[in-house]
Amino acid sequence: MSNTSNFRQIMAEAKGQSLIGPNVIKNALPYLGGGLVLTAAGTFGGLSVMQGNPGLFMTTFWAALIGNFILFFVAMRVAQSGNNATALPLLTLYSLLSGYTLSGIIYLALQTSGVGIQGIGIAALGCGVTFVVARSVGSNLSEEDGIALNKTVSLALIGLVVVMLLQVVLGFFGIITPTFLEVAISAFGVLLFAGVSVVDFFVLPRTYRDDQYLAASLSMYLTYINLFIFILRLLIALNGRD
Repeated sequence: MSNTSNFRQIMAEAKGQSLIGPNVIKNALPYLGGGLVLTAAGTFGGLSVMQGNPGLFMTTFWAALIGNFILFFVAMRVAQSGNNATALPLLTLYSLLSGYTLSGIIYLALQTSGVGIQGIGIAALGCGVTFVVARSVGSNLSEEDGIALNKTVSLALIGLVVVMLLQVVLGFFGIITPTFLEVAISAFGVLLFAGVSVVDFFVLPRTYRDDQYLAASLSMYLTYINLFIFILRLLIALNGRD
């Protein structure tokens, strides 16, 4: 009995030695929640502009998208440096702009029969359930399993990015993705980002120090925003979007 207890203690200490930020996720969660609330506010603002002035929305949408892309890299670099006082307002603006750019798919979901507000609720609930499961699984992965899963997910992400870029290019030429392919791509995205959410709980404490919680919160934010988007895309595709 004593030997078993000692063995467990040794294994726990060995696992803890690989963590450089054992509390970074706990520190990041309030900022993750705040970022998601700001994103919801940005989405509401985007929907209001879309309904009141559709022409203005398209102009501001592209400006927000480009600005958001640039802001992400700036905010991540500042957050990784541990300069939280500067990173926080940048992440606040990033969250609001992300919400604004999300208003397009939210509007499409609201207009799609069989999706609507209940579909948005399902997507949000799916993210919440994924978080709970991922926290349990990812926090208890062995080093070998965690590294293997991280490599697998990273390769899958590259594949998804390639497919998404191909969709954009084809869209410029008026070639629309068939519904069955949209369902397949969306389902793959849901599974992939569910996997990323598991990996986050393994990787982030091994990547960021406890004082780099804003960088960790941004990483998790991207995971759940993308998961939310792909769940919505899947629901829209399943309900007959051409």
